[in-house]
Order: sequence, then C-alpha cells, then structure tokens
Amino acid sequence: MAFLAILRKLQLQRPAVRFTRILPSLPHQLFSHSPPCPKLYFSQAFHQTPCGLSRYTPHIGTLPHLHDQNPYQIIDFWTYKHETPEEIKLGVGDFLERVRNAKDFASGDVAIAFLDNSDVKPDKDFVFSVIWALREEWKLAFLVFKWGEKWDCVVEKTWCLMIWLLGNHKKFSTAWTVIHALYHASKDTQQALLILIDRYVAANLPDKAIETFHLMQKFSFSLEQSTYFMFLNILCTHGNIEEAEEFMFLNKKFFPLETKSFNIILNGWCNITVDIYEAKRIWREMSKCCIEPDGTSYTHIISGYSRVCNLYDSLRLYDQMKKRGWIPCLQVYHLLIYVLTRENCLGEALKIVDTMKEAGFVPNSTTYDLIIRPLCEAGRFDEARVMLTRMIDDDISPTIDTYHALLIGEDLEGTLGVLNHMRRDGLGPRKDTFVLILDKYLKLGESENAVKIWSEMEAYEVEKDCVHYNIMVEGLTKCGLIAKARELYSEMTSDDPSLKRLLEEAGRKVRKRKGQMKVVRRIKNGKRLRCGSGSVVKTGNHYYLKP
Repeated sequence: MAFLAILRKLQLQRPAVRFTRILPSLPHQLFSHSPPCPKLYFSQAFHQTPCGLSRYTPHIGTLPHLHDQNPYQIIDFWTYKHETPEEIKLGVGDFLERVRNAKDFASGDVAIAFLDNSDVKPDKDFVFSVIWALREEWKLAFLVFKWGEKWDCVVEKTWCLMIWLLGNHKKFSTAWTVIHALYHASKDTQQALLILIDRYVAANLPDKAIETFHLMQKFSFSLEQSTYFMFLNILCTHGNIEEAEEFMFLNKKFFPLETKSFNIILNGWCNITVDIYEAKRIWREMSKCCIEPDGTSYTHIISGYSRVCNLYDSLRLYDQMKKRGWIPCLQVYHLLIYVLTRENCLGEALKIVDTMKEAGFVPNSTTYDLIIRPLCEAGRFDEARVMLTRMIDDDISPTIDTYHALLIGEDLEGTLGVLNHMRRDGLGPRKDTFVLILDKYLKLGESENAVKIWSEMEAYEVEKDCVHYNIMVEGLTKCGLIAKARELYSEMTSDDPSLKRLLEEAGRKVRKRKGQMKVVRRIKNGKRLRCGSGSVVKTGNHYYLKP
C-alpha cells in the first residue's frame, strides 16, 4: 500500500513521469544481470543454434557488449525487412500457404505454374519478404526465388538473402549454382561471394572460405582493400583469428600490412576470444612491423584489458593514448567506467563520467548500466539504487539491461514487481529475462520459486522455447524434482539426448536409493536379507554377511 501511495504522489507531482521513476522505492532487496544484447551484424545475424545444444549460463562479471558500429558490415537484412511496406507484409501470410501446398509437385516447373495461378502480382519486396519468411525451409525458399526470377523480381538484396539462406543450411553447391547464374547474367557477385565466405566460416570451413576469396579474382573484378578487410573481419568474427592473422602475413605482398588490418586482428583477440596474451603479442608485432597504432588500436587494447579487469594497464594505455594525441571515444570512457566500478573504485568511475562530459559526451543509459551492473553483481545494492536515482535525475530512463541487472538479488515478490515495471515501461519482459530468472533460482536451489516464475510466463505473453525447457528440466532434475522434470521434458517438441540421459541417470539413482532404504528397514526389523549365497545378520550394533 505504501508503494502505491508513493506512486500516486509522484504522478500528482509530475504527470509525465514514467513508472520507472519510483523504482528506488521498491522493496529493500532490489533486484541477475543480462547477457549482452548485441546489435546483429550480418556475420552474426540469424545464426541458428540447435535447441538440443543450447545451455545458457549467465556471464557474470564480463563486460557487456558495447554497441559500436561495425565498419565492415556486408549487408543488413533487418533494415530491408523493416523497410518493406506494410501492405506487402500482410499479403505474405496467405501466399505462404500456397507455397507450402506446392512442395509435393513432381517438378519445379509445375510448382512455379501453380504459384503463377495465385493471382498475386509479385514485385521485388514481395519476393524478398516471402523468402525471408521461409528462411527455415530452404527448398520452398528456393522455389520462390526461381519464381521471382521468372517474373524478373530478383534484385541484389534477394539473391544475397538466398545465398545466405542456402549457406546457413549448408547447401553450398546450390549456392554456387546461384552465383554462377548471376555471373553469367553479368550481375555483381562480390557481395554474394562475401556472404558465401561468411557462411563457410560459420559452418567451420575456413579453408573453403579462403579458397573462395582467392577465386573472387576470377569473377572479373580486382579485389579492393575494403573487400580484403571484410574478409579478415569475417574470419575474426567467427573466432578464426589465427587463420586471419596467418592470411594477413602470407599475403602482405598483395595487401601491405597497415594499421587497419592489424586492428581487425586486435579486435578479434581483445573482444571476440578475449585472449589478452595474444592481444599483447599482436601489439608487439605492430611495433616490430613499424605499424603505428591509432585511436581504434588503443580502443581495442583497452577493451581487452578491461574485459579481464586489468585496471592498471587499462588506465596506463588510456594515458598513453592521450599523450600520443588520440582523442578517446565514448567507448573508451565506458570501458574505464566499467573496469573502475568492477575493481571497487566507484568514486573514480564517477570522475570519468565528469571527464566524459567535459570532453563533450553526454552520459546515456549505457553509461549508467555499466556502473549499476557490476555493483549488483558484487551485491552492492544500496550503491546501485543510488546510481539508479542519479540516472533518473539525469532524465535517463532505465533500459532492459538495467532491469536485468537489478534482478540479481531479488526475491520472488520483488522479481514479480520488477517484471511488472518492465511491462508497464514497454521493455519486455523478454525470453532472455526469464532465462536469467529461472537459471538464477535453480542454481540457488530455489526450485519452488522457479516453478512459480515458470507458471507466470504466459501472463507476460512470453512463449517458452527450448532454452527455457532445457534450464527447467536440468535444474529440476538436479534439485531432485524428477517427476516435474519428466513432465516438462514430455512437453518439449524435440528430444534432447543429454537431458534424456540426465533423467534416466537420476531415475536409476532414485531406484537405487529406495532399494537401499528397503534393505536398512528390513535389517532394523531384525529380518535376514538374502544376498546371493549368504545373508546379512545383526549382532549387537553391527551387521555382517553370513555365508
């Protein structure tokens, strides 16, 4: 009641106030952190992980992803998707049903004729949207692609999507037929080949990717430096940093060593694999090759040290960066704010915020999230609430990452309160919100709270997926709730061999334990228990096997 009174008072004083402004008034134990919600660049977008292999573990104590723009992005399908007119999106659903009815026809020509009879007049946006909707069904998507070719409605964004889709399903030979057709039609195949390279690397085939890059010269265009940088970035983004580094040195006659190429490798070691030993080695290699680091180089190396919580070297390189005339960007300030807070230097972190303001940067939600999150992870909830108040006073609204951080120390009642705040502010809760909460409670052994949160998911209109089921089945099994775990496993749409083995093993342990308890009860009752050719008998307080 007191909470509602505070809310009404605030609403009367400030009619435009958002519901988040009363967050500091929530119960004392406020508030698991959020995994990074990365901006999806092409090389990361739509990469599918089989549900059976998914095991979510919150990355407590790691630096969140900072939303810096990738200068080597190939293509952004999300932008094309959102630019599609609404009237076209509305017509896609009905047409999809017709496409699925065409899958049983004996030949592609008959299927295409069937689509022709749909009275739908295709255009480039419609064909793209239908292929996008069928990205999990490559055969049907390819049928629509051929149908779009017949109507001359296939443009670069469409064939790039088709190449990506085929590569994602590892149908590389079919993807090559599309590229050859484009080449013979005098179309620009550079982006298509880069997309194919990306899918090769995503499929753990870096050798094929390198071979494809060399073949690009046979498609009647010379390789530009920007294409080379994109190729190195693709390798690094998928964790093939050693291959990228080796390729850079082996091809230095064709692509001379320079700061930009070293920066791509440095970014891989610092921000993708977070191997600070290799990052330092590359930093020394730059010096050996007489390559002068620039502002981006310093940003990457400071990021690497910040991610492993090396405060001394982060600040040392920050000072060195300024002495050499490079102006720190917003990301550098954010990195320092995070590592200072993590290393229990909140006062110094706030001084960096002031320095950032003096440099002309305006603090944003990320600035405060990078303070609040490590405070919550360290259990310093009072200080986190103070920073939340300061954030709101600066007229910066909490984000979903803020809420995720504030969920760390929350009990069941407080968790539900935070979820209600998120919904009222239009910030979820999302699927990953419940992943965090369920994982937290089950690791704490609070299975009852996890089951209650599970039952609340529908109320928040969050659909349960394989990740949620994996967490619940595994967690409940480890907590000894075998029957409930089996019930949830039976609801899963696909079998998970590892979970099945876990349940079977738990069942065997339960049966064995029951058998042992039965033996003890029989002995305590003074009864003999036959055991092969002998029997267990009691003498005083001792038991022994009698032949």
